[in-house]
Amino acid sequence: MPEFPRLLIAGCGDLGCRTGSTLAAQGWSVQGLRRQVAGLPPSIHPLAGDLAQAQCPAGWPAQAPNYLLYAAAADRSDEPAYRAAYVDGLRHVLGWLTEHGQRPRRLLFVSSTAVYGQHSGEWVDEASPCEPQGFTGRVLLEAERLALSSGIPASVVRLAGLYEGTSRWLVDQLRAGLTPTAEPPLYSNRIHRDDAAALLAYLLQADAHGERLETIYLGVDDEPAPLHEVAEWLRARFDIKTPPGAPMQRRAGSKRCSNARARSLGWAPRYPSYREGYGES
Repeated sequence: MPEFPRLLIAGCGDLGCRTGSTLAAQGWSVQGLRRQVAGLPPSIHPLAGDLAQAQCPAGWPAQAPNYLLYAAAADRSDEPAYRAAYVDGLRHVLGWLTEHGQRPRRLLFVSSTAVYGQHSGEWVDEASPCEPQGFTGRVLLEAERLALSSGIPASVVRLAGLYEGTSRWLVDQLRAGLTPTAEPPLYSNRIHRDDAAALLAYLLQADAHGERLETIYLGVDDEPAPLHEVAEWLRARFDIKTPPGAPMQRRAGSKRCSNARARSLGWAPRYPSYREGYGES
């Protein structure tokens, strides 16, 4: 393998750009595949292509990438869009690699904690059963299996809800009067966008340095928290005076995700809880 590996990021959106920029700053050669390449940072080489189309992009690299990071995101919240982004898109990229006789050293597939169906506050880790209740988790689980059976050494990273200090979705919900229930507590899991990108970069670097990676990692911060406690903290942090009103509806279950495996590799979140993450804004 070359001193500075070649990385192809398929579905190079916000998360891919953050990860790619980190590695490019350390000398990696990074190429970003997406439909509109004009928004890519200068450190990421553009590759125009559509993951939803079976035809291989015209600019496909002649040199095989040492690593493939699959970080696509669905452009709509329905099952056909999820299947197109995660299952069909991954199958297309794997086909393009085969077409060119290329086999990366490792595939890193970005998934979600939505693959878990636990809903009673259970602790969840990489060995916990995956019994998703909705199409989101079912499609992602199918895509994970495709990645892990691809013939390329692969690792799946199941990320919790992405946010950053300027994220305002939950704050806006509270300002509208929506309120999470306290009993039973609804446990929520999250990871700051910078920490998620740092974890992906850390795993790729670890493999490049010869460390053995597991097939599954959970990407979450240190502190799963009842959503009503997060809400109370945000009310104080952003001086929200709106009286509590209608109960807040959540699609996800109630579970507590552990990051012990990722931490055992040496990674640690810069924002260990929602307090540090939202407190930066």
